[in-house]
Amino acid sequence: MKTRLALAYFGVILVWTTTPLAIKWSSIGVSFVFGAMARMSTGLACLLLLLLLLRRRLPLNRPALITYLAVAIQLYGSMLITYWSAQFVPSGWISVIFGLSPFMTAFMAAAYLQERSLGWGKLFAYSLGMGGLVVMFSSALELDELALQGLIGVLVATFIHAASAVWVKQIDARLPALQLVTGGLLVAVPLYFGTWYWLDGGLLPENIPQQTLYSIAYLGVIATTLGFALYYFVLANMQATNVAMMNLMTPVMSLVLGYSVNQEPLTIKTMAGTALIMCALLIYEIVNRRQQRNGG
Repeated sequence: MKTRLALAYFGVILVWTTTPLAIKWSSIGVSFVFGAMARMSTGLACLLLLLLLLRRRLPLNRPALITYLAVAIQLYGSMLITYWSAQFVPSGWISVIFGLSPFMTAFMAAAYLQERSLGWGKLFAYSLGMGGLVVMFSSALELDELALQGLIGVLVATFIHAASAVWVKQIDARLPALQLVTGGLLVAVPLYFGTWYWLDGGLLPENIPQQTLYSIAYLGVIATTLGFALYYFVLANMQATNVAMMNLMTPVMSLVLGYSVNQEPLTIKTMAGTALIMCALLIYEIVNRRQQRNGG
């Protein structure tokens, strides 16, 4: 069991590390909408096949249907903006900015779920995170204006991702992960097809580079299907604090991967901003663990 858990843990880290770069590569030679649509369609096909093989039913009661809509907001709204933004920013930046999602989730949970998410320790962590974000914006300005737009896009995508998570928690339908993602994709995929038809005129690309095809296949089969399965397996069998440590490792690894494999810029400001955001996450997790130990 320990060996399987360790392999699953490192599998999730590997998937999370490589996903931003795969997103960037999946739009080479094709539109960002087509890349996202192809990835989500592939993922949905794999998940439906998995449900069929495991003989699992998809709940269709009212709380489940509302939950699918909440998940679709993340799978469509957040991911589509992320794909658009990936055209303009280094892939590693996507992972770094998404690292801010726990902060956004905590603020929204405090506001809408009356969770005791705030405190001086966490406010200090938020301040560090905001400082890191300011440095990242400064780094984007040194690249070009489009990089700044892309960074803002990733930030909006992160906010939508966090809002979706809070809404799912508020509904509290307690659906298994497999059904949760499948139901969300059943709502999101038709929206992707509609957006593709609207923006691309429903025209398929004449020539799709092999790198793009492999990236789409990887994102659909591995990142969407296997990635979620491994993540929820780890979440069910490991302490939440250990799972949260993934958020500290993957942004740095994504930056290094983008720099070494895709020749993406890695400046002192980028490293400083990343370091501030990672320190903020570490402080946040330490404070959060102490609050849980003390009963909130």
